[in-house]
Amino acid sequence: MNAVISKIFSNWPRKFVALILAIIIWLIVNQTLISTRTINNVPIRIINLPPGKTLEGIQTNGHLVKKLNLTVTGNKTIIEELSSYDLEVILDAADKPDEFMGIISKKSLSSLNPEIDLSKGIKRVQYPSFIVRMTNLVTEQIPIIITKPVGEAPRGYQFLDVWPYRLLLTVQGPEDTLKRLKEKELRLTLNLNEIKKSQLDALDHDEQEIISFFVPDYWKQIRVPSLGDAPISIDDPKAKLLRIDFIRSRFSPLNHPIPVSLFFPIETLSKLNPDTIQLAESSLLKKIHGQGVIQIPLLLNGVGPRFLNLVEKKLQIEIIVIPQAKQEILSWNLQLVNPRQLEDQYVQAFNGELVDPDILLLAPILREEYLRNRFRSYVNRLQLFKVDETKLNLSVSLKKNLITIEEMDSSVSITTSSKL
Repeated sequence: MNAVISKIFSNWPRKFVALILAIIIWLIVNQTLISTRTINNVPIRIINLPPGKTLEGIQTNGHLVKKLNLTVTGNKTIIEELSSYDLEVILDAADKPDEFMGIISKKSLSSLNPEIDLSKGIKRVQYPSFIVRMTNLVTEQIPIIITKPVGEAPRGYQFLDVWPYRLLLTVQGPEDTLKRLKEKELRLTLNLNEIKKSQLDALDHDEQEIISFFVPDYWKQIRVPSLGDAPISIDDPKAKLLRIDFIRSRFSPLNHPIPVSLFFPIETLSKLNPDTIQLAESSLLKKIHGQGVIQIPLLLNGVGPRFLNLVEKKLQIEIIVIPQAKQEILSWNLQLVNPRQLEDQYVQAFNGELVDPDILLLAPILREEYLRNRFRSYVNRLQLFKVDETKLNLSVSLKKNLITIEEMDSSVSITTSSKL
């Protein structure tokens, strides 16, 4: 053992010098090793854009949506450690024409990693040629359409409408990009699942027909990928009015029978017409002075009392009479008689008795627009229900010049419509 230790430490000055020299040589060789590697998706940042100019696809931080694949040659250690997160390409647009070639050298590279010195580590850069095109920076108002929300209303409430339907977003950006956005319009879709029942309960007052949930500011944002990654707040003054209207899930009885009328298409009028086709009386339908009416008790769901009082005497069921060979079961729909006049009366009724403070705060022109939209929303949701609160399904058939109306099981789907 002593012999081994003695052998290791014999001539130790020489061995120590040899070790130091070996380390120095390794360091020198390692620093002089050259490697070439392609780094994908390197970001490009534009600086010193002339006033009134911008680029298609430029972000608020100056980065372009477009990224480059760079082939870099340099110190092997640094090259092998590099990723697209460690560097960016900087192009200076100062004193450049509207269209110029993108020229990249190692001086164009900026390190995003403080531990990496690109100026010493990279010797050469290769890249695909590309052209930088500047365009006019303009300001435009882009229309935003508020679409029907997704999700489900909280238990005990039904979604009625969202208003306003249309807002404007003021933005700055490339002229061509904003022109396309203006023609296409943007869409904002709200989510009913984000609204809690307790929030609507707190807004629910007996004297109010509608429960209006005013959309919070952080919902009033929209993403426009062609203008940047960050969402943009909607700056339209009307955005403060943006609301989702709900109505209580309540059934209301109709106090009057509903007339039934027949519609005869002009192309079959020679064979099917009021002289040849009649309604057959049944357990559902009876005739009063020759007018067929549905005689069973019926309900409406999710409509306000003012609307119900106004329209319940102006409802009718219309049956479209076509040859039996074309359609075995005739289609029918629930309609309003003279809906335009009823809409005007609905607006006038509210103007005469404004008990809803949310409506009272609106300017007269906006108040009328809002009330008309509310009336149309009611009309679009009109459906008939039986006293057991199941949907009324009618089977209407034409046999031997008689139209028979029968009740179908609620689970059976038939061709009906309740929209005007």
